[in-house]
Amino acid sequence: MFDRIAPRYDLVNRVMTFGMDVGWRRRAVRALGLPRRSVVIDVACGTGDFCREAEEAGLMPVGLDFSFGMLRAARTGAPLVQGDGLRLPFKAGEADGVTCGFALRNVTSIPSLFDEFARILRPGGRVAILEVAQPRASALRAGHHLYFHKVVPLIGGLLSDGAAYRYLPESTAYLPPRDELLGIVRAAGFTDAVSDPVGLGAVQIITGTRL
Repeated sequence: MFDRIAPRYDLVNRVMTFGMDVGWRRRAVRALGLPRRSVVIDVACGTGDFCREAEEAGLMPVGLDFSFGMLRAARTGAPLVQGDGLRLPFKAGEADGVTCGFALRNVTSIPSLFDEFARILRPGGRVAILEVAQPRASALRAGHHLYFHKVVPLIGGLLSDGAAYRYLPESTAYLPPRDELLGIVRAAGFTDAVSDPVGLGAVQIITGTRL
């Protein structure tokens, strides 16, 4: 599915987020708080958006994705690796930071994913995870539900692959509520993990420091 949507993936992202996804990634990279030339692994890198933001910030990103189609469509100068986020092909303590954008719903075990993040990070290393969320205000939550479950599939169908963009909102069923998700992150060793809402609460940036 991700191979099929790779050629127009960036276009659909920009349209359905009104271009705000660029700023969300930039904010997530800043939230890492890492010095220049720090090594950052971007898991589920897609077409390299996070890698480009990390490069702009003076970091040294490495992108990893399970989809070869996404890697083939990537527009970044960072090294790219095809691999499984649950079996990261990196040594323990090899990275200073980990980023991951909108991918938690696509793994079979979120706790195992964060265990892998903790394994490859040095002590004091940082994570910055960008993921969807539910707005807290009831009116915003209703509007978000309508847009995400009705409008987004229409946009995806017009510009790319309708089935894939019907899966996108449906996959939120696999994402734990915010507090439960933070519990998973903290249990993996990121005891200071926090979730900061962006996009009127429709998106969250989860950050934490490896013990």
